Amino acid sequence: MEMKKVTIYTDGACKGNPGPGGYAAILVYKEKEKELSGGERETTNNRMELLAAITGLEALKESCEVEIVSDSKYLVDAIEKGWVDSWKKRGWKKSDGSPALNVDLWKRLLDAASKHMVYFTWIKGHNEHPYNERCDRLAVFEASKFC
Repeated sequence: MEMKKVTIYTDGACKGNPGPGGYAAILVYKEKEKELSGGERETTNNRMELLAAITGLEALKESCEVEIVSDSKYLVDAIEKGWVDSWKKRGWKKSDGSPALNVDLWKRLLDAASKHMVYFTWIKGHNEHPYNERCDRLAVFEASKFC
């Protein structure tokens, strides 16, 4: 049986860094869409970008082929360029020996992704991409709940 192909559009927002933050994911399967969003009182933009992807992946009920579309170079490059694998191999340390950041969320993302065939695509943010703009509005709204 062929795997379902799902696209997950994600974005994170933070008012201050750290500060109140929000995240959003829009899951698209054929003609169906599902919006997920949330936020935290004190967080960083990178944490919200990660949580958006995690939330989208964790919402899937079966193993799927998943494209995660994000405007976060931190998220996309860490996966696609293998940085996160290197951090993990070095005991969650960066090449300079300093601790990798957001290890709790990277572990959670890797666990969620392991259940699927996942690849990441970077898009330029605030560039009139309809799903990216929707995610941004949702994430900003979630962050504003804590202001």
